[in-house]
Amino acid sequence: MRFSPRITRIGSASLLLTAFLVGGATAPAQADVGNVCYTALPPEAHDTLDLIEAGGPYPYPQDGQTFQNREGLLPPQETGYYREYTVETPGSPDRGARRIVTGDSEQEDYYTADHYESFRLVDYDC
Repeated sequence: MRFSPRITRIGSASLLLTAFLVGGATAPAQADVGNVCYTALPPEAHDTLDLIEAGGPYPYPQDGQTFQNREGLLPPQETGYYREYTVETPGSPDRGARRIVTGDSEQEDYYTADHYESFRLVDYDC
């Protein structure tokens, strides 16, 4: 099973959880989205996540550009926090509707199959 290097954020998440339970700190806001297991993603999403880890090169000039979160479905963040990347759609004559949207400091990865109408947080633990 492949484990993304982005999973290293779990260590800091454990520290945050400990601080929350012991010290009464408040946990950061989470998106009101569901989860999707990494293993349940289409193979093209795995390819895109591998490209993100490698830093490119990306197949489309829009890849790596700022995602504005105009739909407001992801947790509010400052401009530039989110980046979007194309997930190839077999048979599509254009970029298709599938994307990975990444968050900067928390390194979260969101998948959308319907061009930003819904998002699922990628769960690397299942």
